[in-house]
Amino acid sequence: MRVFVTAGEASGDRLGAALMRGLQELSPDVTFEGVGGSEMRTAGLQSLFPMEEISIMGIVEILSRYRALKRRIAQTAEAVIAARPDVLITIDLPEFSLRVAKLVKARSNIRVVHYVAPTVWAWRPKRAVRMAAHVDQVLALLPFEPPYMEAAGMRCDFVGHPVVTEPQATPAEAEAFRAAHGLEGAPLALVLPGSRTSEVKRLAPVFGIALRHLAAARPDLRVVVPAAGGVADLVAGAVADWPLAPVLLDPREAGHAATKRAAFAAADIALAASGTVSLELAAAGTPMVIAYDMGFPSQQIIGRMLRIDTVTLVNLVSETRVVPEFIGPDCQPSGIAAALERVLENPAPQKAAMELTMERLGRSGPPPGLRAARAVLEGLGRG
Repeated sequence: MRVFVTAGEASGDRLGAALMRGLQELSPDVTFEGVGGSEMRTAGLQSLFPMEEISIMGIVEILSRYRALKRRIAQTAEAVIAARPDVLITIDLPEFSLRVAKLVKARSNIRVVHYVAPTVWAWRPKRAVRMAAHVDQVLALLPFEPPYMEAAGMRCDFVGHPVVTEPQATPAEAEAFRAAHGLEGAPLALVLPGSRTSEVKRLAPVFGIALRHLAAARPDLRVVVPAAGGVADLVAGAVADWPLAPVLLDPREAGHAATKRAAFAAADIALAASGTVSLELAAAGTPMVIAYDMGFPSQQIIGRMLRIDTVTLVNLVSETRVVPEFIGPDCQPSGIAAALERVLENPAPQKAAMELTMERLGRSGPPPGLRAARAVLEGLGRG
């Protein structure tokens, strides 16, 4: 069996590698062509070109590199058509993936599978209808997504979220982290102000003031800030005048991944920017408060387009609203601090919702890569 698979960013590379391993387990004769990163290359892919060339996020970045991106889209589509694979699997990165799929479908009947359903349940629902013109099957990470894709005419399989397979720190490792940083016996807050420069610049001042409010009620509170790669220096400068002497975890230090896992497990509460980090916190069992802000134009545009009353995935997957969130104009220090205090006093509802979220994302079942591989084979009639 011949599979052409494309990914364009680190998260997609991980999904692709797990899917490839699943296909190799279920169909040992499988061969791969396509575009991917280091993890997919380790799994057996020889990438058509460096994945980083199509790893572009944001309207300005896409426009500035549009011609180069368009050439890579055309090159990839030509390679797919020449290879005549049994299936083309495109992973996330819709600006690239769906354009390749459209070109391939215009000139062939090659089956197209797209891995990671677009968030049509949150905004821009017509995207699903447009996808259906050149995508046969979608692999979904969230359990409530298939009906949206199926209504547009595509097969859609929930295959589980990769967060359920990520390693978690043990209680002993959490205790060792506390001991290493002199945090024994104190309530511990994890603060995550985002992974992008714009997020850190907008959220770090708000988070710092919220911590000042919280410190008045909890003077014994300690704070740990795991900085994201690419913004470590910016985060270090932003937290320098925060109260409670934050412990900064630098992603450039050896063993950072294990240290970060231990910090997640050791924390009693987290204050985090909105995003998939809520699922990482849920996997670690860390109660949270979510906050996010953006410029006024973005607030107005996104506010009008949103079709949901919460953006926090734990709330959505668990069908609860137990994780407090402060989005846009509600992203104010006093409200955030009060919510942190409430969650510290009563974390039980969140603990139950996080447990339910992990179960619904597939923690008790086969790993997502294997489930995704099985879904692809079933779509091909080889299940």
